[in-house]
Amino acid sequence: MSTDLMPNRYRPGESDLPRRESELIARRDEVLAASYRLQYRRPVHFVRGEGMWLYDPDGRAYLDFYNNVPSLGHCHPEVNAAMAEQAGRINANTRYLEPKLVDYAERLVDTFPSELDRVVFTCTGSESNDLALRIARFASGNEGVIVSSYAYHGTSAAVAAVSPNLGDAVKLSPFVRMVSLPGPAGVPESQAADFFGAQVRAAIVDLNRRGIGVAALLIDSIFSSDGVWVDPPGFIASGVAAVREAGGLVIADEVQPGFGRTGAHMWGFERHRIVPDLVTLGKPMGNGFPIGAVVGRKAPMEQFGATARYSNTFAGNTVGIATADAVLTILQRDQIPQNALAMSQRLRAGLEKIAQQPYGVRAIRNAGLFFGVDIGPEGAPAASRRAMALDVVNALRDDGVLVSTTGANEDSLKVRPPLVCQAEHVDLFLAAMERALVKVAG
Repeated sequence: MSTDLMPNRYRPGESDLPRRESELIARRDEVLAASYRLQYRRPVHFVRGEGMWLYDPDGRAYLDFYNNVPSLGHCHPEVNAAMAEQAGRINANTRYLEPKLVDYAERLVDTFPSELDRVVFTCTGSESNDLALRIARFASGNEGVIVSSYAYHGTSAAVAAVSPNLGDAVKLSPFVRMVSLPGPAGVPESQAADFFGAQVRAAIVDLNRRGIGVAALLIDSIFSSDGVWVDPPGFIASGVAAVREAGGLVIADEVQPGFGRTGAHMWGFERHRIVPDLVTLGKPMGNGFPIGAVVGRKAPMEQFGATARYSNTFAGNTVGIATADAVLTILQRDQIPQNALAMSQRLRAGLEKIAQQPYGVRAIRNAGLFFGVDIGPEGAPAASRRAMALDVVNALRDDGVLVSTTGANEDSLKVRPPLVCQAEHVDLFLAAMERALVKVAG
């Protein structure tokens, strides 16, 4: 497992940088806290974005195959127009009557299974997961939370404490239990459901024995931080059933897999044929505008809301709602999930063709336009696989294409372009990917 908190980052002295960038980095270092890190060995400097592209001060275009937050592409004109129009009229909170708030809430809930019929708005995915944990703990009367072994669920104190991805320095809650996924453990797909269910049941037994009990199974249905372990569909169902039998709730973190990214479904949990109790949403909801939500079943949300206070001044503000409404309109009108599915099939076919060459592509996993691509030959040491993956990422960056890494060893490429990706963008990426692999492996 990598111990570097951000392997794909700039390290002073490792790269020669133009004076403009080196002076800007020096100014950053004098004023920004040490928790800030720049991505890539040679940091990128962008001044504008449009669709699939980001542009540096010299006008060089970079193809973005990494950013899931601008789900409809950078600076979508229709989304920006909705944001600006509402900002020019009024920006108010949810304590005043506002028809657009109710209109959007109805539209959003209609995209979910009928059991999920209540919504509370937040500003970020971290806030959404934080609130969902409060609801689950209140409704269950328990404290324990079960997560995957390399999960990331946000940055608030509560969700950082259930996010093993953040590193050893961020202490996990004594109420959290981590479970292994069948894919990284090398379990055959035919045994995946039994394996995952057994992991969850063992965690429940331990939580109960210590008098903690289980409040929630909190899962990102695409397991993005674990390395994008998505198959077989439905393998989580046995764990879901075990948690419910123990009195806990199931929370689906849809910040990354939601809003059509998986292509065949609007929400990632649908791929596993389950209906969670609570679903958390984040910034892709507003194409990057800070808005999120918790969507859930009436019973736990009504129970919590009737007896506990949740007041968030900025959450559900009129500008955020107008922006999110525009995003949802475009997703549905322009059949964005269907496009994501078609482009994912084209991308997968191209990657499989590349994998037939002796470049070191070990495996390809995806659900729609979210890919994990394992780099490094079978049997190679973990450190060399990680180094090769980072070399590929930075070769792509130098070629004007942006991706990053994921997984416990950071040897999987994380490929998740905006959902407006077209065939020409896929083909440009595949060509750059092959060049990068030839350069690194050769």
